Amino acid sequence: MNANGDDPRVGDEEFLPIARDPAMARVLRKQLEALADGKGGDVLGEMAKEVLSGRIGLREAVRVGAYEEELVRNVEKFQHSWDEMSEEERSNAEKEGAKFLQEQRDEIEQERRARMRSAHDRGRHAGSSFSVY
Repeated sequence: MNANGDDPRVGDEEFLPIARDPAMARVLRKQLEALADGKGGDVLGEMAKEVLSGRIGLREAVRVGAYEEELVRNVEKFQHSWDEMSEEERSNAEKEGAKFLQEQRDEIEQERRARMRSAHDRGRHAGSSFSVY
């Protein structure tokens, strides 16, 4: 089970083949979690829960008729909203997106360092080292 007590959820690594970047994989997982929590409606929520549980892969999910139709509708809404934005609004949105992506990279790096410290500490305190004292 995950931290919320819900069904087990896949990690960022599940989305690396699609995203090809650890930070983008994390963003994709977080977006799916938002959808699973109801942000995108019932249909996309169901799809996200199925993907996050590992019962279906993302590539397979987007080929399911009902999921595909809802995704297309949402992409069209987004495209319309994007087209309605001024150049300044688009620029600000792009900057916010780049900032968010960098925050994800920083978070991943902090987690990596913490894992390395933890592994190092476990190794030092494992009792397997020899000392004459």
